[in-house]
Amino acid sequence: MRIVATVVLLAMSTAATVVSVVALPYYDAKTGRVEPHVWFTLGLWMLFALAFLSLRKVGGKAVTVLVLAGSLAIGVAAMTGPPNTSTDSARYAWDGIVQNAGISPYAYVPTDPALEDLRPDWLFPAAVDGECPGERIQTSREPGSDTVVCTALNRGTVPTIYPPASELVFAGVRLVVGDEAEYWPLQLLGLITSLGVTIILLRLLTKRGLDPRWAALWGWCPLVATEGITNSHIDLFATLLVVIATALAASNRVWSGGAALGAAIGAKLIPVIAAPALLGRRPLPVIAASIGIFALLYVPYVISDGIGVLGYLPGYLSEEGYESGTRFILASLIAPGFASTVLVGVLLVITAVLVWRKTDPANPWLGQLAMIGVTLLIVSPRYPWYALLLVPMIAMTGRWEWMAVPLALTERLLFPSLEFARLTVFLAIVFVVVMTIKRSGPGILARVKRELRHPFARPVRGEATPIE
Repeated sequence: MRIVATVVLLAMSTAATVVSVVALPYYDAKTGRVEPHVWFTLGLWMLFALAFLSLRKVGGKAVTVLVLAGSLAIGVAAMTGPPNTSTDSARYAWDGIVQNAGISPYAYVPTDPALEDLRPDWLFPAAVDGECPGERIQTSREPGSDTVVCTALNRGTVPTIYPPASELVFAGVRLVVGDEAEYWPLQLLGLITSLGVTIILLRLLTKRGLDPRWAALWGWCPLVATEGITNSHIDLFATLLVVIATALAASNRVWSGGAALGAAIGAKLIPVIAAPALLGRRPLPVIAASIGIFALLYVPYVISDGIGVLGYLPGYLSEEGYESGTRFILASLIAPGFASTVLVGVLLVITAVLVWRKTDPANPWLGQLAMIGVTLLIVSPRYPWYALLLVPMIAMTGRWEWMAVPLALTERLLFPSLEFARLTVFLAIVFVVVMTIKRSGPGILARVKRELRHPFARPVRGEATPIE
């Protein structure tokens, strides 16, 4: 009966995922079509929580079977329709098409007439009576003219923002499936990547003598299905590389771990926050290997494009408010404007140093949880797929309360209210802190006082520290 209950809940999660992908309109806060996505997302997270609670009562090998089967079923369900909250994968496809034509994705903007012959109809449909048809299609213009270009790309007049490792993935996918295949190839890659992370987590948990049920926090997570598979964000691939890097570093294979970390950074840059937790045992090999792989990935593009390899990254950071500090929804309450950026930078540096000094090299998962989780809470990005990097660390540590972070960031995307976003992020911080204090037991105050006296001292093997 316990197995049956879990199967029923997973079937409901799978069916709800299909409906959310197939039946709901494309999410667009500008048109006010917000409520269906908000309620369905809430329902998916509730079913996810109930299924995980039900799994706790299941024993034996059935746990592994259910974790894998649920991950597969929900992942396939997430592929039943096109992207529903983001068009980033349209840019992924275009970058791959351009590269396979022998052109650097950093050299031209997508609406440049020089690339007109490369444009497939599903990415660049023809205008109808001067209007661009389709809910995912945006109206853009050719550089230096008023010629209208209809495109599924969300920034058709700027060069790509994605680093070389991602670009190689985009090119590889399009080399296999061709130009006319639409969104499903990247969704399939997302499914394979998601299953790969699930399998790795199951193996690592079992090897470390931990409960394999925790792998369900990744395999069944609505964030993984919607943003990793349906919307095919490349962050999923970067997450796989970070998990591999952390596992390798934990087993004292620091050169390999550093190389995997460098590849992850070369895929999305954000995984650089995973570095501090991997530096404890032998920092120099990790740093050297990661920088070496990162540089190697960039070499062909730098030779071709020079400084142009930065693409739209500087413009993106300015556009999103990271330079001015307006993007930091909590820090800006304390230090408005550019001072908010300075405050966030100081907090992140302090966190990184503490994680580096306090993380047990044989068990870097807690350090990763602290570094990635605290970064997400401080920065509070409006894009929940950044939190994909956090979910495997939650699974490896069993600190389920940190799931409040991706849930809060998901709310920020779907519910366009700055005040409500601040409230949900603040509540996530309170919940994580309260649960951390509860886990630490009655001796936490003494340990905190000891840490305040020697904040950067390395822990004695076996001694519990606040980060542990």
